Amino acid sequence: MQVITKTAALSEFCARLRQHEFITVDTEFMREKTYYSMLCLIQVASKDEAAIIDPLSDELDLAPLLEIMADRSILKVFHAARQDLEIFYELMKEVPGPLFDTQIAAMACGHGDQVGYESLIREVTGEQVDKGSRFTDWSKRPLSDKQLTYALGDVTHLVDAYEALVKELKDAGRMAWIEEEMKVLDEPTLYFTAPETAWQRLKTRNLRPRELDTLKHVAAWREREAISRNQPRSRILKDDGLFEVARAAPDTPQALGQLRAIPSGFERSRAAASLLEAIKAAKALPEEERSQREKRTHRQPAPVDVLDLLRVLLKRQSEQNGIAPKMLASAADLEAIALEDNADVPAMKGWRREVFGNIALRLKHGELALALKGKKVILIETDQLG
Repeated sequence: MQVITKTAALSEFCARLRQHEFITVDTEFMREKTYYSMLCLIQVASKDEAAIIDPLSDELDLAPLLEIMADRSILKVFHAARQDLEIFYELMKEVPGPLFDTQIAAMACGHGDQVGYESLIREVTGEQVDKGSRFTDWSKRPLSDKQLTYALGDVTHLVDAYEALVKELKDAGRMAWIEEEMKVLDEPTLYFTAPETAWQRLKTRNLRPRELDTLKHVAAWREREAISRNQPRSRILKDDGLFEVARAAPDTPQALGQLRAIPSGFERSRAAASLLEAIKAAKALPEEERSQREKRTHRQPAPVDVLDLLRVLLKRQSEQNGIAPKMLASAADLEAIALEDNADVPAMKGWRREVFGNIALRLKHGELALALKGKKVILIETDQLG
């Protein structure tokens, strides 16, 4: 088993990786007590070899690997890539690429919604993945051979899974679909939360404009504190606490200390002083920068009968085409289509429109009908019904 702990060995390994069109990548990390993920292992495989890279080694510089991750001539294959990419984005300040996510590809091949790694490997390769070391503390050294073997399996099996999925996609003529889906992963904002936009993660309904302005400022304050201390947001102040502060908008340490969500003694801390400054800044916003009260619009509910038909159609189209339903259209997509022909939703764009959206509109307007033939739902042109 190849465990790389020195820069020279990593450089040699990366030189060999450059001979391949694709590599598979996975990471092991810890994040329970930190804002940023603590990277503990990186596993990389090609069709010829695999290695575990130990980023905690004092004798290792990851630069040769990061050059590979930025090399646009080599495809990087992940499973459920989001968290892994967040780690590499923090290291590189750019998104690795090009990318292939086997979880997304599996959905396009009909293997289910957000299929797990073990299930995917079993379905497409017939291999059984050892789950015994799943809950390892990857920051501890030394790691046992069993733990290292488990970690390496996450990329060795992925080589075969990738090739099997590509064959399925090509046979079904869906490679263009996946290329379209992978473009979404190139968006840097997926991997970094700017303090000024941190409030967007929260459900802000039922807040008055003044309260929303305060929430925006205190959410930005929490994000900056979490980043500077490298602690989870909830360690700084829980979401419930943010809303309590936003509604009360305390302007003195004493008033802050009286809030139920504020820990005892917090009002005397440096962090409390900066929090009060954030609240003060929200109150001092000029009129043109303040949030405005949203005009309540009584949106017409989607017709129930139309929604029911669209749900049946979605199930039919997903089964007919071997695509996970959630990948084809969401519940919100169906509601939007039921209300508006030109709905600005994913189901009405690109390949999804071809497979579902156009047919949904024809069904909605009575040009198509649903019927049962045996146990299967079929589509019938209504002009053929006489």
